[in-house]
Amino acid sequence: MLTFLPERLKGTLILTLVILNTLFWTPILIIGAFLKLLIPLPFIKKIATKVLIASATNWVSLNSFFMTIFLKTEFDISDIDGLSMNDWYFVNCNHQSWSDIPITQKVLNRRIPMLKFFLKKELIWVPIIGICWWALDFPFMKRYSLEQVRKNPQLAGKDLATTRKACEKFKTTPVSVFNFLEGTRFTQEKHDKQQSPFTNLLKPKAGGAAFVLGSMGEQMHTMLDITLVYSDQNIGPWDLFCGRINKVVVHFNKIEIPKEFLGKDYGADPEFKANFQVWLNNTWSDKDALITQLKSKHGIS
Repeated sequence: MLTFLPERLKGTLILTLVILNTLFWTPILIIGAFLKLLIPLPFIKKIATKVLIASATNWVSLNSFFMTIFLKTEFDISDIDGLSMNDWYFVNCNHQSWSDIPITQKVLNRRIPMLKFFLKKELIWVPIIGICWWALDFPFMKRYSLEQVRKNPQLAGKDLATTRKACEKFKTTPVSVFNFLEGTRFTQEKHDKQQSPFTNLLKPKAGGAAFVLGSMGEQMHTMLDITLVYSDQNIGPWDLFCGRINKVVVHFNKIEIPKEFLGKDYGADPEFKANFQVWLNNTWSDKDALITQLKSKHGIS
């Protein structure tokens, strides 16, 4: 263990190792992407996909290992039974820092299918990374604004249809779709500006969650709700890598998604939209109360 090293040195070493780790696996992902593109035979795509997911999983494992050997951060993780690599999950987490992502990857790696994000279609053109996302079957979506739909009513429902098509591959391959329902990192300024009714959370954005469940309702029946509570005020990725975060409380909650919310079109079904918003806000109220309870239990202000 190298936890005794100075903070900045630890941060520099972890960051350097993460970059080197990324550079090592990127060529494998790019080669796999081109194999899937140039030889679109089902068995080739299936083998390539397994290799690519294994590579990404190993990338996460190594990043987590770097954190383990350099950091003294205590992870207080709640027990949860029944997680499986062979199931489909909608994963949600309260969003306080970009540290949330490596921490969530660390605690869930190899316990559920690899976390994947719904990405804007334009992001596929990001150099190198876009190809890696495509190779790993990250679902790309195209969203139409209400203004665009008003101008061209034929666009209504097309974004959902396009995303459902993009998710066809997940019917036989389990996946975990990750989403920050708050849409942005929590700050007191943002909290006050939107007049959030919750003490510890911003308002959840129901549309994004409903869009995922509308696209993948046939497979996805469980929301894995993750609640993160940090012991410190400075919780950015650099603070994490430098070992300035002393403790992170990680609480899991498996929530069965009501069947009436699966496979629906949020934009075209007013009754579903209203009911879903009520359900999500009630879930958010429970999450808010849990954060207050966890802070009190662990002496966190």
